[in-house]
Amino acid sequence: MTAKVLAIANQKGGVGKTTTTVNLGAALSSQGIPTLIIDMDPQGNATSSFGLKKKPGEGVYEPLLNGADLSSRVLSTGRKNLWIVPSELDLAAAELELSSQQNYLTKLLTSINRLKNEYGLRFILIDCPPTLGLLSMNSLCAADHLLVTLQSEYLALEGLGQIVGVIDQLKHAGANPNLSLGGIVMTMYDNRTRLSYEVWQEVSTHYPDKVFKTAIPRTIRLSEAPSFGKTIFEYDPRSLGAQAYQALTKEVIGRFLSPA
Repeated sequence: MTAKVLAIANQKGGVGKTTTTVNLGAALSSQGIPTLIIDMDPQGNATSSFGLKKKPGEGVYEPLLNGADLSSRVLSTGRKNLWIVPSELDLAAAELELSSQQNYLTKLLTSINRLKNEYGLRFILIDCPPTLGLLSMNSLCAADHLLVTLQSEYLALEGLGQIVGVIDQLKHAGANPNLSLGGIVMTMYDNRTRLSYEVWQEVSTHYPDKVFKTAIPRTIRLSEAPSFGKTIFEYDPRSLGAQAYQALTKEVIGRFLSPA
């Protein structure tokens, strides 16, 4: 059984991308679904969200450059059914080094092929950096679907068109002909404001089948959890943020996971 690979991306930082990766992964694993997170962001926020530290030689850097199998870099998060390939400091240099290599867009795809087809994984979630550089492009070329986390504000709409356009470019270039926009997650949603609702409505008009019904609320509890090395379900399982990510996870399972 081949794992579904979801690249979670937005070229803007601070829009809930890593928060979504971590808590979606945690919720999937709690449902008994074997899930792997690949931290492609040199900042390593997904790694630290689980209380792990970036260590030289333990992340995706070398496999990304030489195409080696990623299996040896998989670490336990300490949670059942949930693993991670951590970030590392050297990953920041990978953008420059990749640009001089052949097949520089498909290095990550080569490295995760065994992980996709073996080990019983059902989902691989790739946490992309907040740019559309070569690390993000490698993530998109390795993915089956792109999930965009979109902050509920008007300026975010411009960036949405840009990243969706990248999908078409990669498909037409033959780098990943099967890549699709898997879904749009509205984040930092404030139901007290008309703006959040209007942005959601406008995105839904342009992408009617892609916007998830669950919006992730703007809440301090989601912001606090990573500093304790915890998911929102460990930090405050009754919070609005935890409820929202549980609901989003049900949608993700229904949309992407074929019956076992």
